[in-house]
Amino acid sequence: MASPDSTAPATATREQRSGRLPGAGGQGTPDGRVAALSRFLPALTAYAVLVAVLLASHTAIADIARYTFYAAWAVLLPGTLVFRALRRRPHTLVEDLAFGAVTGLALELAAWAVLMALGLQSAAVAWPLAVVVPFAVIPRLREHWRPRGYRPVTTGWAWSVAGTAAITSVYLYAVFLRTNPILPTSETTRQYIDLPYLLSLAGNAKHDFPLTFPQAAGEPLHYHWFTFVHMAMTGMVGHIDLPVVEMRLMVPALAALAMVITAVVAHRLTGRAWAGPVAALLVFGIGEFNVGYPNTIGNWTFGAPAVPLMSWASLSLTYSQPLLMALIGAAGEVLRTARVSRTEAVEEPAENRIPAIGGGAFVLVGLFAVASSAAKASSLPVTLAGAAFAGLLVLLTTRRIPWTIVGLGAILAAAQLFATAVLFRFESYGLQVVPFGNVKAYWADPQHTRSTTAQAAVMAATMAAFLLNHQLKTAGLVPLLWRRRLKLDAVQWFVLGGAIAGPAVYLVVFGFNASYFTLAGLPFGVLLSAAGYCEVFERAALTRRAKAVLAVGTLVFVAVLTYAIHHWSGRWAAFARRLFGDAGRGASYSDLLPGLVAAAALAAVALVCGLLWRQAGRWVPALRRRGGVVLLTAVLTAGAPTLLLDVEQSRHGAWAGWPLPASQVEAARWVREHSRPSDVLATNQHCRSENDFAVPGEGCNNTLSFALSAYSERSVLVEGWAYSPRLLSEGTGTFWDLPLYHLNEDAFYQPTPEILFRLHSQYHVRYLVVNRKVAPESPLLKNLAKPVYDNGRMAVFELS
Repeated sequence: MASPDSTAPATATREQRSGRLPGAGGQGTPDGRVAALSRFLPALTAYAVLVAVLLASHTAIADIARYTFYAAWAVLLPGTLVFRALRRRPHTLVEDLAFGAVTGLALELAAWAVLMALGLQSAAVAWPLAVVVPFAVIPRLREHWRPRGYRPVTTGWAWSVAGTAAITSVYLYAVFLRTNPILPTSETTRQYIDLPYLLSLAGNAKHDFPLTFPQAAGEPLHYHWFTFVHMAMTGMVGHIDLPVVEMRLMVPALAALAMVITAVVAHRLTGRAWAGPVAALLVFGIGEFNVGYPNTIGNWTFGAPAVPLMSWASLSLTYSQPLLMALIGAAGEVLRTARVSRTEAVEEPAENRIPAIGGGAFVLVGLFAVASSAAKASSLPVTLAGAAFAGLLVLLTTRRIPWTIVGLGAILAAAQLFATAVLFRFESYGLQVVPFGNVKAYWADPQHTRSTTAQAAVMAATMAAFLLNHQLKTAGLVPLLWRRRLKLDAVQWFVLGGAIAGPAVYLVVFGFNASYFTLAGLPFGVLLSAAGYCEVFERAALTRRAKAVLAVGTLVFVAVLTYAIHHWSGRWAAFARRLFGDAGRGASYSDLLPGLVAAAALAAVALVCGLLWRQAGRWVPALRRRGGVVLLTAVLTAGAPTLLLDVEQSRHGAWAGWPLPASQVEAARWVREHSRPSDVLATNQHCRSENDFAVPGEGCNNTLSFALSAYSERSVLVEGWAYSPRLLSEGTGTFWDLPLYHLNEDAFYQPTPEILFRLHSQYHVRYLVVNRKVAPESPLLKNLAKPVYDNGRMAVFELS
């Protein structure tokens, strides 16, 4: 049943139905202006916090203004107009704007494709006119500029969502913005290893259609590259330098959008307004259950770190989150309004129901499915699995073919086929079907030293650790399923199917990238978890004082847990291993013991407190029927310390940084300013060095050099090829065209006029970029090519 403040009351006045606050004067009166300002104050506050953290991280005010213009003009405006045209009746203004912004992201992809195909990148700022002009000229569309009939959201709801967005902005400032300069400031600057690679793809999206692999000129890029189209369009429309987009603007903005669309979708699909803020908090404000500190790659345990942590380390995840949540909302709306069974009960009164989007929901599903398909390759398979799960369960329970779900599945399958065949060209990126391949190392017993019973116990413990580590914040779905006795409607089956599919795929498909399926399933799980928590909360019927006590108690619980992990995690890990006779960390399951023992200890404490609570309830009636909400609150917030400790850890250094010297970036940006997009570069650096090539002649044990292509925004003949689709699919480490590789090396170390002429005429190489810390160039090169730039470390030679 919907909460009392989830929708407007049945006796709504004309002013309320038109979106005005009760008792407020007209929009032209002082009272009306004050009321209007108060409605937008939460959003303005969240925006002010975002601007403040950007300014504190040395972002130019002009860049913030340009990005605000870009977001309003090229994302929010066209997307909102199209969304309003597709939905039947308005619900809330925040819903129109949230779905509109995501719709704008999808439209942006089509605009990019048209601009690139016509060679009109310089006119990118004008593309929204293709939407704005028809909506300004056609009378039937003109009404969408000022729709009527919005229902106001409650003040508490608005401030809760805005507060979550503001807190996340502060978190991103602490762990990312503050610790990473936009451009390297010295020769000792370090940066997360993937960020230059992602920047290189964005630069490529500004001039290649479709994208190519910039570290090997001309090599096709069969990858989920829509994120980098968004970055390129941001730069082209807003005239913003791409490093500013990557290192400052897009991450907090997209995280805020993802939180708002999560809140909107949770409200629409569950019928409970407060499921929205709870779901947003669970996705972005609560980390994974982890009792290790400091957090390292090994502490990720199952290879799928928390969503907020990956929001800046994996930009494709950042970009895909709002698209995936909007897709869930549109697909759920199709199932919510097109009832599979005419006998399904509708709990809320008719006058309080959320108005249906209507037939336009199918269009939105198609739009968001196509956009999601190559935003993150894990999004669409999980959504499709959720639809298949819903179809199967509805078929079994009603014994009728659910044609609505069949149609929904057909749209999703078509989008998946398009991505797999056209964009990915069936590349697997090294993923293989190996059941339990990602976790079986924890129960490995190659010497067969365990009995069958012991081995079964280790396997069960491993699966329990996996669920605790990544699925604990979905615990709210347990009371939801329990109270309904698994009698769910099509929407709930769909969401439950997606929640199951994410971790299930991770357990079936082997490879680090499989961890993103787990992360794709989390938005599904938290929607049900938030709905379940709201039901438990409502059933407890807490007084205002009891709510305050619960809030304070939760903060104390999180603070105590955070303090304990921060100060005693090392001793706790040693104790847990000694407890199981593994003080030497020799067993395969050693890394799981601290978390499992901690969970067991917390469960024991909860059991004792529960028994005491039940006894106390005999004498204190106020405690009765309220222990469940206390327990569920503790379970859902047990992962909160992870993010708090991530902030603390960031104070002591950037996360997994590798050297990115300022001189190297300066040379690349000089090349960008003095070259054409079609020019190809050649370089002698193919690897990254942890110590910045401090040892002369140091061998190359990785091919992770991306800085030249990233900051020059140009393709390189042969740079670092570790992330190429071809290499990851073949599973080898050698560059696939050895004659070309040797030709590239000879140009620097054994140059001849014939070699340089071939590079220039056959491969369109214009500049040779030398990193002398890798190895100095041949003295002959300056006589065969024109020296045009030299900063001591880096030298650039022009071929003509």
